[in-house]
Parts: sequence; C-alpha cells; structure tokens
Amino acid sequence: MEQKQKEFTVWQRLSNTFGPNSLLNQDYPTYKIDKDVLLKTNDRLEYEKQKLQAQQTLYLAGQWTKIENNLYTQAVYYEPTRLASFYDYESMEFTPEISTALDIYSEESTTPDKDGKMLQIYSESKRIKTILEDLFYNALDLNTNLPMWIRNTCKYGDNFVYLKLDPEKGIVGCMQLPNIEIERLERGMAAKSYNAEVDPKQKGLRFHWKTKDMEFNTWEVAHFRLLGDDRKLPYGTSMLEKARRIWKQLMLAEDAMLIYRTARAPERRVFKVYVGNMDDKDVEPYVQRVANKFKRDQVVDSKTGNVDMRYNQMAVDQDYFVPVRDPAAPSPIDTLPGGQNMSEIADIEYIQKKLVTALRIPKAYLGFEEVVGDGKNLSLLDIRFARTINKIQKAVIAELNKIAIIHLFLMGFEDELQNFTLGLTNPSKQADLLMIEVWKEKVALYKELVAEIPKSLQATSATWAKKHIFGFSDEEIKLDIQQVRLERAVSAELDNTATIITRTGMFDIVDKLYKPITGATQGAAAGGAPPPPPGGDMGGGAPPPPAGGPEAGGAPLPEQTKNKNYNLLVESDDYLNENEIDLFKANTSLGAIEEELLKILKD
Repeated sequence: MEQKQKEFTVWQRLSNTFGPNSLLNQDYPTYKIDKDVLLKTNDRLEYEKQKLQAQQTLYLAGQWTKIENNLYTQAVYYEPTRLASFYDYESMEFTPEISTALDIYSEESTTPDKDGKMLQIYSESKRIKTILEDLFYNALDLNTNLPMWIRNTCKYGDNFVYLKLDPEKGIVGCMQLPNIEIERLERGMAAKSYNAEVDPKQKGLRFHWKTKDMEFNTWEVAHFRLLGDDRKLPYGTSMLEKARRIWKQLMLAEDAMLIYRTARAPERRVFKVYVGNMDDKDVEPYVQRVANKFKRDQVVDSKTGNVDMRYNQMAVDQDYFVPVRDPAAPSPIDTLPGGQNMSEIADIEYIQKKLVTALRIPKAYLGFEEVVGDGKNLSLLDIRFARTINKIQKAVIAELNKIAIIHLFLMGFEDELQNFTLGLTNPSKQADLLMIEVWKEKVALYKELVAEIPKSLQATSATWAKKHIFGFSDEEIKLDIQQVRLERAVSAELDNTATIITRTGMFDIVDKLYKPITGATQGAAAGGAPPPPPGGDMGGGAPPPPAGGPEAGGAPLPEQTKNKNYNLLVESDDYLNENEIDLFKANTSLGAIEEELLKILKD
C-alpha cells in the first residue's frame, strides 16, 4: 500500500485523503454480492439464511441510494430560494440594527486572549505548533481575515475561501470567493452550468463557480457554514434567516410612520374668502384665483423681462380656502392643529423586540435600553449570548481544522494530522465565573463525602466520589492515582534537594565581589565592634577610615571639608535633619567598585 502511495503525486494523494474513498466516509456503503462462493456449508438452513441476508443487504443499499438522491435533489431545488435570500441579506445590511448585530457576532467571536491572539493553537510538538502559527498568522493573516470570514458566515450562512496551494510550502495564501456564485456539489448531485453539465456520477465533494464555469476540489476551497436547518443542506443557515420576515414588517411600519408624520404633522390654515352675492358658478374660479395669490409670486427677470411664477416660500399648499357669504363671519383665518399622536410608536417597539429576539442579541448590546439591576439581568443574557457565539466558533474551528490538515499534509507531516487542537476565546466572563462556581460546589461536595467521620466510616470512597461528582471514568481515575503518586515522589525529591545539591554556583560572582577582608574581620573581633564596610559606604575595597573620627579630635576627612552635596530632595526632612543627601561618598565608592569589576573581568 505504501509503495502504491509513492507512485501518486501529492495532489493525487490529497484527493485520495479528502476524496470519496478516503477515511472521511464520503463513499456509499458497500452492499453487494461479489464473491464467487457465498458460503461453504453442508447445512441447507444456514445457506438459506446467508442468502436471505445478502438479498436484504442489497435492498438496504438501494434504499440508501434512493434517499440520498432525493435529499440532494431537494437541495438543488432550494438553490433559487437560496439566491433570493441572499438578495434579502444584502438589503438587510443597510439597517443599522442588522449591521450592528453582524459586527457584534464578528467581534465577540474573535475576542483576543491575554496574549493578544485570536486563535489558540495547542500541540505536543513544538514544530507543529510553529508551522500552524506561521500558517494562520502569516500566510492567511487571520487577524485581518477571520473577522470578515465570520461576518460573512453569519450574514449568508456560508462563506467560501479559495486556498492557494504549493506542493512544498503548503498553503501560501487565500482569496475570498463570491458566496452567491459558488455551488457545493455533494455526491449524486447534478448541476448545470452555463457551458456544460456536471456528471452526476461523480461521488466526490466539489465546488462549482457558476459564472466562471470553474470546478474546484474539496481541498481547494474552505467552506465555512452554520448548520442549523436541514432543509437548506448542504448549505448553512444565516443568522439573519429568522429575522427576514420581521425585518420587512419593520421597514413597512417605519415607512408608514414617516408618511403619517409628513402628511399630518404640519399645522394647516382655513382661509374664509368673502364672495358676497356672487353667482355660484363664479365662486370657485374666484376662490382659486385668491388661493393662487397666496401660493405664487410673480418674479420679473430684470435682464430678460421674463415673468417667472415661483412658489411663495411662506405659503403651504395644503391650506384650505372656504367661500363664505356672511360678511360678519368670525375669524376669517382659522388654524387646524397637526397630528396629536406623534409619540405613539408602540407598534414600532413591538416589532423591534421581535427583531432583537430573532437576532439572539441582548437589547442592551444594540443600545435599545439601559442596563438595569446592577447588570445582573445583562449577565444572565450574556451567558445565553455566549452560547450563540460558541456555536459560531465551533463552525469556524471545524473548517480551520480542515485548512490545518491540508497544510500539514502538503508539508509532509502525514503522521501528525491529528496532533493539534485549535480554539477561539470565549468572550463571556460571566460564563467562566458560573463554571468556577459550579466547580467550587463540586470540590466542596467531594471534600464532604471523602472526609473522615470520627468513630465511623466516611460517606463514600474517593473512587465513587470522583466517578459520580467529577464524571471520571475508571481509566481516568486510575491515571489520576498514578499521577498523584508521581507528584508525591517529585515532592519528596524536592525536599531532599539541600542534601544532594550543596552548591549551585549561582552566586559565585557576588561572593567574589563582596568577600570579607581578613584584617578588618580580626580587628572587629578584637574591639568587639562590627567591622566597617570596605570601600566606604558602598563597598568595593577602598581603605577604611581611621579609627578616630571628627568627634574624637582627628583630622577631618576630605569629603567632610568640601561641600560636595548634591541637591536631591526627599519627601521628609527627617534624614539627618536636612532636606539633602550627601552623594559624594557614594560617587567615590562607585568608582572603586568599577575598578574591582574591571579586575575581575580581566582575570
């Protein structure tokens, strides 16, 4: 088998790995009678039994084929509906609530950890970890691309990324494909392109770019998808799918509200035009002529002499002109108030609540309401929202695992394809705190069960408590006991360290620099006073001062006669009753220390 694999190119071996006959179980179940001899036996009943079992197996194989073809034929019929939904998603993008929700999905799913990394890579092999870090952070540039991939995945339910492959370097780059133009073709699915038909007998998974008439293998395209509705298989389900109908209702309600406000909001006036005993047929033209005087002004252009009938800016087209015959009619001009229920938007708020429910994002995250109850309600909602983010992260990690496997395969690490684990940061701190509280309660219960009771037996054994409280299996309990024994052995060895390692050599340089002077030690022992530090106040081997100080009548020291104080202010005036520190001695001692260090380095 290995010799046969060596005859294939790296692309053929990659196709076999991800193809229909690979270990990914993408091939049909094998139900067929292809043996020359079905069974050798002298018992006729046993022969009839084996024959009947083989016939039933063939029947089940036919059932499987029929059901599979029916499911994927249904997926092909779903294609027009999928394209229509894509156009709705594009329109929903222009709604602020929807756009903000997509941004929140993307940002919360790619929260960096304490080291500033979006993707965590774990592996027992440092080489594998280094290769994958170079792949994701350099070749694929996840810090830039991953938020966009997740946003598109949440928006459309699917996201297709083309992988640029090299037979020696693995994956060296990627490119975003147009989601609306890519088809995912499962086994048994027939697809018609603009120029050719795809053979439905091809059983391997493949992708087809409709407008370019290009076909890709399964290992050339990374298909991120959110699986949630089996009616849309083999495609994913958008996070906006449940909000499509609500979004259309919200748009209609908001448009109706704006039309009402535009039509009913302004005040209107009723002009009563006195017509006296005018003939009825002349009343309407007269009133219209009066109304036109209110609505229009004649503007004469001084250069051309043309008369321009412009609208009067102070006039309102919707005012009413009513003819009256009574000259004593009161208030010739009345004012009609505008709409009185402009603040009634309960219907809009109701639809907004349904929209937020469909998006599964807390309203406080979208800015619809303030946080109340010291954030406790938001904490509970945060835990629920974290589950939604975890669902998105699991879908993304599944495809990132595929990308990592393809890269390691091309790099020649075929035996290390499973020696890694990828993870994304959980953005919810409340979920972590809740998990910590649960573990605290488990540990407290475990201690109570295994604690010894005076003059009695403990409630349960440690094995029973580990199995039923922590959920350990028998093998895990055995491994835990072995680890405890090894840790106790390590602890005993650490306690015996002082008798085994008597000198580490870590402080040799310091000991050589600050080694005691024999003469000074003996003088101190004879006089009973502690020896002065060598080199003045800072050490370093300088000669000690004479026994008699200034108080004893001796000659004053040079540093005492010269005023070499440095103006260094301190926080209090309690230091030698001054607010300055004399650093001249320290400067002299530092020079002596430097000379000693140079001697040591030369040695």
